[in-house]
Amino acid sequence: MKDLRHVPFFLLSCTCLLLCAATPVRADIRREAEALVNWKASLAGSHESLGSWSLANSTRLCKWTHILCNSDGHISKLDLSGASLNGTLDRFDFWAFPHLEFLDLSQNDLYGIIPPGIGNLTSLVELYIFNNSLRGAIPRSIGQLKHLAVLELSYLELDGSLPEEIGNMTSLEVLYISSTTLTGSIPLTIGMLVKLQVLWLDNNNLTGSIPMEIGNMTELQDIYSPRNNLEGQLPGTISHLIKLQYFHLFENQLRGNIIPELWNSSFLETVDIEKNNFSGLFPSSICIGGAMHLVIAGYNGFTGIQPWTFRNCTTLHAIDFTENNIAADLRDYFDEHPGQLRVMDFSQNQLYGTLLTNWGEVFLCNFTYLKLLDLSNNALHGALSKCFWDMPSLSFIDLSSNSFTGVVPSSRTCKDSLNYLHLANNHFKGAFPLAIKKCRNLITLDLGGNNFSGTIPSWISKSLPGLKFLRLSSNMFEDDFTNFTGMSHEQGDIDYVDAGYYTHLEQIQIVWKNVDHIYIIMIAGMAGIDLSGNLLSQEIPGGLTTLLELRYLNLSGNHLSGCIPEYIGNLLLLESLDLSRNQLSGEIPPSFAGLKSISTLNLSSNGLSGRIPTSNQLQTLVDPSIYSNNSGLCGFPLEDCVSSSTSKHGETGQGEDMEALWLYCFVAAGFIFGFWLYWSIFLRHSETWGCAFYQHVDNMQEQFSKKVHSCIWCFQATRTKRARLVQPRSSFLSF
Repeated sequence: MKDLRHVPFFLLSCTCLLLCAATPVRADIRREAEALVNWKASLAGSHESLGSWSLANSTRLCKWTHILCNSDGHISKLDLSGASLNGTLDRFDFWAFPHLEFLDLSQNDLYGIIPPGIGNLTSLVELYIFNNSLRGAIPRSIGQLKHLAVLELSYLELDGSLPEEIGNMTSLEVLYISSTTLTGSIPLTIGMLVKLQVLWLDNNNLTGSIPMEIGNMTELQDIYSPRNNLEGQLPGTISHLIKLQYFHLFENQLRGNIIPELWNSSFLETVDIEKNNFSGLFPSSICIGGAMHLVIAGYNGFTGIQPWTFRNCTTLHAIDFTENNIAADLRDYFDEHPGQLRVMDFSQNQLYGTLLTNWGEVFLCNFTYLKLLDLSNNALHGALSKCFWDMPSLSFIDLSSNSFTGVVPSSRTCKDSLNYLHLANNHFKGAFPLAIKKCRNLITLDLGGNNFSGTIPSWISKSLPGLKFLRLSSNMFEDDFTNFTGMSHEQGDIDYVDAGYYTHLEQIQIVWKNVDHIYIIMIAGMAGIDLSGNLLSQEIPGGLTTLLELRYLNLSGNHLSGCIPEYIGNLLLLESLDLSRNQLSGEIPPSFAGLKSISTLNLSSNGLSGRIPTSNQLQTLVDPSIYSNNSGLCGFPLEDCVSSSTSKHGETGQGEDMEALWLYCFVAAGFIFGFWLYWSIFLRHSETWGCAFYQHVDNMQEQFSKKVHSCIWCFQATRTKRARLVQPRSSFLSF
């Protein structure tokens, strides 16, 4: 048997060693707890979210809220996102957390600067500080974070430049510095981040060129640096980024030609370089990888595209070359197999030719996935095909401002997907297109600036219940449009065309006194009607005043007569109203003062009379020309109205005028009766001619009766209002 006398001594020695070894560990943990409690004391309003942070509870540090510990009991994760913190980082002891790997301070009310001490978090792997009010420069000490893989410093109020020391963070894989106020150029040292996969520097004030060293970052998959002031040419070294998937540099000052071999990645899906100053031919290598989904290159100066560039882009979903200088035949760019194209926007270029192939077919009709087609403001010509009504996915068509001719083709169908149809400023002719009757989901319809004629169909209100904006201006329509009474109910909000990878904000552009106004279609109900510059006659239908969502109404340049509808003041949302250059008469109705949103008005060149109504909003319209060429109008902003005595004298004259009006009516009625009696005797032996003649006379009599009734109503309304204006002051006070 072994001697056991030394066992107690051995156990005591082991216990002492363990206690001695544990002592420094407990001290480090207590330091972490003290650092957090001290920082908490400097914050305002944090006691609720950080209630468990207390030295009395330091033995349970790992149970504190927002904290996660490693196996040794040290804090490894501090997640304070959205914890309602209000204060600074000045009293945050970064030295106390040598084991911290994750720190999230985002979405709080932190202010002040980011202290240089942040570089002491040498074990940090992920750092998130966004949506705060932190100011100042990014500290150069951030380059000491050698293990950092993810850094986000977005939506702050930082200034200064991106420090060169950022290149020392060689483990970095994701870098987000978005929507701050960074200035200066991108440092050349960024090329040292050879593990970086995501680079977001958007919405800053960065200047200078993109460094050639970007080609060293061969792991890059996502470059997102739009809305800066980057300039110069794209470096050819971008072709080294063979894993690149997303390339966004829109809204910068980049310029020059793009080398054909620029994109050499077989993973490239999205290229968005719109609103720069690129020129020359668009590079033909764009689809070389076979994965391209979206190409947006609008608002540049590209002069052409190689014919074969897009013919093999079988995965392409959207292509946008708005407002370039491309002069070509669109048919050269696409073959008979357009793949999965959903969006095609070549508006505001110099495209020519027709939409027909050499075999007489409309090649676009094969684009069965197409949702948006915008070829406006080009030099295209020729006729349309009825296949436009049959394309199964098409939601938006804009062929405005070209030279298309002929009649709009008829069709028995119109797909439910069609929401926006713009055919303005072409040379279309004939009657109102009957095919539109089937397009029950139309939201905007623009046929202005053509040679359409005939009547405006009565079925518009019932067949197009979702219509928000209707423009038929500058045509030759000539009916009395009395059927615009069924569009007063509200519809759901639809403000953009959604094509998966691409959205197109729908907007209507109008010109008011040589000034462009943009109306965004994002409101429920009927938003706008433009029937100006036609041959419309009769009275303005009172049903228009039931369109309570109306924002824009233009009926100028017609032959409208009678009074302004009595309840026009119901249109509380109306912003723009033009009734000029018609034959309207009578007074401006009192309800006009209820137009609380009106900001653009034109009632000039009519036969209006009486006092102009007043209201807070109408008083802001100080230009007298909006009421000019109405000899009987008075009041602000025109000359003041005459006194009450003169008004009473005027009433006597009005009474005499009323008697004369009735006399003329009776004389005219007697003449018509006698004329009818004479010809009835003369034609009684010819039954066919007699029936036709009687029907014609009856129609004349009905129209005459309506006109007399309208004149009498306007006269009486004017007389009643003027009587109210000249009542003694005491009669108003009696209320």
